[in-house]
Amino acid sequence: MEQEHPNLESFLSWAAQLGISDSTTRTNQPQHSLSSCLGSSLSVSHFPHSGGRGLGAVRDLRRGEIVLRVPKSALMTRETVMEDKKLCDAVNRHSSLSSAQILIVCLLYEMGKGKTSRWHPYLMHLPHTYDVDEAMWVTEKAMLKAKSEWKEAHSLMQDLMFKPQFFTFKAWVWAAATISSRTLHIPWDEAGCLCPVGDLFNYDAPGIEPSGIEDLDRLLSNTSIPDTIVLNGDKNIMVDAEQLDSHSWRLTDGGFEEDANAYCFYAREHYKKGDQVLLCYGTYTNLELLEHYGFLLQENPNDKVFIPLEPALYSSTSWSKESLYIHHNGKPSFALLAALRLWATPQNRRRSVGHLVYSGSRVSTDNEIFIMKWLSKTCDAVLRNLPTSLEEDTLLLNAMDNSQDFSTFMEITKLVSSREETYTFLETHNMKDTHSFTDVILSRKARRSMDRWKLAVQWRLKYKKVIFDCISYCNKILDSLVK
Repeated sequence: MEQEHPNLESFLSWAAQLGISDSTTRTNQPQHSLSSCLGSSLSVSHFPHSGGRGLGAVRDLRRGEIVLRVPKSALMTRETVMEDKKLCDAVNRHSSLSSAQILIVCLLYEMGKGKTSRWHPYLMHLPHTYDVDEAMWVTEKAMLKAKSEWKEAHSLMQDLMFKPQFFTFKAWVWAAATISSRTLHIPWDEAGCLCPVGDLFNYDAPGIEPSGIEDLDRLLSNTSIPDTIVLNGDKNIMVDAEQLDSHSWRLTDGGFEEDANAYCFYAREHYKKGDQVLLCYGTYTNLELLEHYGFLLQENPNDKVFIPLEPALYSSTSWSKESLYIHHNGKPSFALLAALRLWATPQNRRRSVGHLVYSGSRVSTDNEIFIMKWLSKTCDAVLRNLPTSLEEDTLLLNAMDNSQDFSTFMEITKLVSSREETYTFLETHNMKDTHSFTDVILSRKARRSMDRWKLAVQWRLKYKKVIFDCISYCNKILDSLVK
């Protein structure tokens, strides 16, 4: 934070000149007299245990209160960037590219302009690197898709005479990661927009969404309006029922408002002075957060785990595969339980018990015992087939968190079977032949690699914990049924 302080002040001053403001006074006019766009409601702060750099409250904030406005003219969109005639003409000759591909090219094009770009202060403020290469392990399809889209955009980048450094796949991956992780939803362009200052908000997960008929019945029988309703979008917007009036819904997170001609952000809850002000931009599992944003949540109510299921199970139910999962607390989803109950019922009896299954009721005690035993056995097999155990990952993560030096870390990792990972780490950073780690000082690259390794261990530990908790859930149900 200290090193970037001068650049940060310059960026916030530039933003104020564009009319970006956290003032409660409604205005879209540039604030030439202000040295910063923040200070009335928000400030840039560091939250080491919850997202790093983010936006903090400089005063008490009420839920639903506006905390930031970013005028449309300050948003970086395909529309604003393509005011450049050269870029516009070139893009029009390549109409087969997707909106996202074009926005990626626009970002690289502006980067290539250097200080002559109107977005230069913002572009210099973007992260120089992302953990994209490591996030891509989530699926080979992601890497193949990125390379395919990069190749498809080759001719457009050639038309624009990109400098060599902006033509590389590495540059494309950086720009794609920027678009993937930082764009906000706008109604007129599916590619979204880059929103200076607005993208400083860290993520807060939405509440648990209704997962079954019993939850829907509870909501429908409730005489009060639900606190929030999720609207679909690239980045979901939360609508606060408390802020309803006779004219419109009040957004409690953020969205583009036509009447204000600006992207407006609202406090999603009451905040005390000094609290981190967070933004919910969708429902994500930890794996999705790791893939798209490079972090995960210690407590994510929307996390879910999928396990291998019998092929016949899919054909016995109308539930989609995406709904057959285990919740973050180890409890099977409503759809998974219903599908298992129907699958475990003889085919000639399924129609007669369908009303029980779809109401969330048990078919019979024997049916419930069978599916709980099957689910527990399947989860146990998943854990046994993984390269490392829950206990080993816990020990490894504790070593990463608590070791005061690399030598101590190396001693601890000798006790776990994941030591192969340690050898890979040493080999990658040319440390395999090191005889003593007592005085080893990790390079910046090695420290970043260690941080990414830690994220991977955190994710797989949470994955195993969910499966372990599902086994405990099954055993608890079995104990109650056999008494």
